[in-house]
Amino acid sequence: MNILHICADPQPMEEAASKQIAASFFAQLVTLNENARITNVDLTLEQPAEYTTAEFRNFWYPQLIDGYVPTREEEAAAHYANEQATILRDTDILVLTMPMWNYSMPAMMKAWLDHILNPGLLYTITDKGNEANHKIKKLVLLVSSHQVFSENDPRDGLSPAIETSFEDIGLSDVSVIWADGQNPKLHVDFEQRKAVAIEAAEELAEEICEDFN
Repeated sequence: MNILHICADPQPMEEAASKQIAASFFAQLVTLNENARITNVDLTLEQPAEYTTAEFRNFWYPQLIDGYVPTREEEAAAHYANEQATILRDTDILVLTMPMWNYSMPAMMKAWLDHILNPGLLYTITDKGNEANHKIKKLVLLVSSHQVFSENDPRDGLSPAIETSFEDIGLSDVSVIWADGQNPKLHVDFEQRKAVAIEAAEELAEEICEDFN
């Protein structure tokens, strides 16, 4: 079982609820499956390169313009995206860890998604729609937020955007573990809320290990 973990939480572990959830999730998973191979990418240490017009042309112009051949500059601009896609193609489970910022995902996570969600990397555009070029079976979102959110909350600009993007490339099995209400000045039960999320993450790790045994 190959797992790719992308983390976009710049806070230290003791202050980052999303990281604490991730730590419990992976601890349980490794305990139950010693053969699990985990690749960690910390976007705060390895920030995605800028998504440029040259990179856009490299991936999209051949789709939009018959006979278009990307220039060397355009091909070079796609290096980071190609590098990340190579890792993703060998991934069974993709785990994204992040806090909610301004009712959406951190900019570094959005940038990473903009790089990898290009045609020719994880999917091919066909006359019948997008055809997956990956073997990712499951997407896990480990999220924290200061505010409390209800199911299908219209203020949530994070999980629907990510879920829809991956569903568009053939991945619909998504689990979201969310520690909301993490502002101690607004929510006196923030620790309990985090504990519930951690327990849910451990249970999810068990389910995943059962599915892959």
